Amino acid sequence: MDVCAPYVARARKAGQFVIVSPDEERGERIPLTIVDGDEQKGTIRLIFQRVGKTTSQLAEMSAGDCLGYVAGPLGKPTHVERFGVAVCVGGGIGVAPLLPITKALKEAGNTVIAILGARTKELLILEEEFRQLSDELIVVTDDGSYGRKGVVTEPLAEVCRRERKPDFVMAIGPAIMMKFCCETTRPFGIRTQVSLNTIMVDGTGMCGGCRVEVGGKTQFVCVDGPEFDGHQVNFDLMMKRLAAYKDLEQKAYEAYRQHRCRIGLDRSSNP
Repeated sequence: MDVCAPYVARARKAGQFVIVSPDEERGERIPLTIVDGDEQKGTIRLIFQRVGKTTSQLAEMSAGDCLGYVAGPLGKPTHVERFGVAVCVGGGIGVAPLLPITKALKEAGNTVIAILGARTKELLILEEEFRQLSDELIVVTDDGSYGRKGVVTEPLAEVCRRERKPDFVMAIGPAIMMKFCCETTRPFGIRTQVSLNTIMVDGTGMCGGCRVEVGGKTQFVCVDGPEFDGHQVNFDLMMKRLAAYKDLEQKAYEAYRQHRCRIGLDRSSNP
C-alpha cells in the first residue's frame, strides 16, 4: 500500500514505523514498518499480511480511499555503521521491515548476506529486491517448495561457522523465529539485533501496552525500540503478552466477516 504522507516521507529513516488505522473513530491502531518512501511524491510504502479484522479492512481498501490516520515516523532509527559482514535474516512478513535496514547496511559499505524464510513459495516476498542488495542470498521454505527446505536458523548457523564469521546480525520475523536466531548467534558472540512488533495503542510511550523486558529492565518498544539487543530480550514473556488478546482478536475478525455488507451497500445506512 502506497500512502500519501508527505511529512512522514521526508522524515522517515530505516527501522522506523507508523501507526495506522483504517477508521478514524472506531478502528484499531496497528504499527507497520515504513518499507520505502518517495519524498518527491510524498508517499510511503507499507506491506502487511491479511490475518485479522484490521489488516482485512486495510486489504479491502481501494486506490483513492483514505486511512483514518497515519502517525509517524515513530521509534528510533536503525543504528547503521560499517560492521563488516552483516547478515540480515527475515521470516514471513518480517522480510518487509528488513528491506530498508538491509539497504542502509549495504549503503554503509557492509558485505550483506540475506537469509529469507517463508512457509511456502507463495508467501515469499521481495526476493528480487534482496537479490539486488545482497552479496549472497539464501532462501528457505518450510515445505521445500522453493529454495532450501528448512528454517532460517539452519543457514544462519552455517554462516556463523564460516572462517569469516559475521560481525553483525539483524533478525526480523515471528517472535519464536527471532528467539532462536538469537540462540543461534549467542555461542559465537555475534552482535544480534531484533526488531520487535508488539501490541501498541498510542505509540508514544504513554499507554505501556508495548512493554517488553530487555536485560531485566522494562522497555517500551514504541519509544525505546523497536530494535533491541536480541540476546537481552525476554522472548518468552513477550510471546505471552502477544497471546493475551488472541481470543478477542479472533472474535473481532469473525464478527467482521459475518456482518460486513456483501452487496455493496454502505453499512452505515442499515438499521
